[in-house]
Amino acid sequence: MKDLLKPVSNVQLINREKLLPNDYNPNVVSKDNLELLKQSILSNGWTMPIVIRPDFTIIDGFHRWLISGQEPLVSLLNGMVPVVIVEHEDKSKDIYGTITHNRARGQHLLEPMRRIIKDLLAEGKTVKEISKELGMKPEEIFRLSDISRDEFLKMLTKGVKDYNKAYIVKEI
Repeated sequence: MKDLLKPVSNVQLINREKLLPNDYNPNVVSKDNLELLKQSILSNGWTMPIVIRPDFTIIDGFHRWLISGQEPLVSLLNGMVPVVIVEHEDKSKDIYGTITHNRARGQHLLEPMRRIIKDLLAEGKTVKEISKELGMKPEEIFRLSDISRDEFLKMLTKGVKDYNKAYIVKEI
């Protein structure tokens, strides 16, 4: 019987420079989401090892590997990343692993996200904090919050004491 816990039972820390990206990953992550991934690691620590083949080619975790080479992560991690090695009998199994890891992560549904945003705001979390921690723009939080525009603007400007004076550039 196959030991399904074998990879995670053998997490290793290795120098990120030894890893190689694969040549078939169709997954693309926006710059904003890469920043969110970095923020997640800074906030939560490194929670998911990179999945690699014995030849150090990445099966899953390319974007974690990518941002591990950026500051402050490269310094905080000392250039090291956690990996698990998976041995497949052929390249097709590696490809299947890459695709299924990506597809299995799912998507966020609207109603549960609305409930989460409302709960966070009700707990007194600021729009700025929610924006930073969830990688959302204030406009997204506003749309999910069901709060009136005026109330939301008050929340955004709470504690702001100084405003720049508006002026007319050109009258029409």
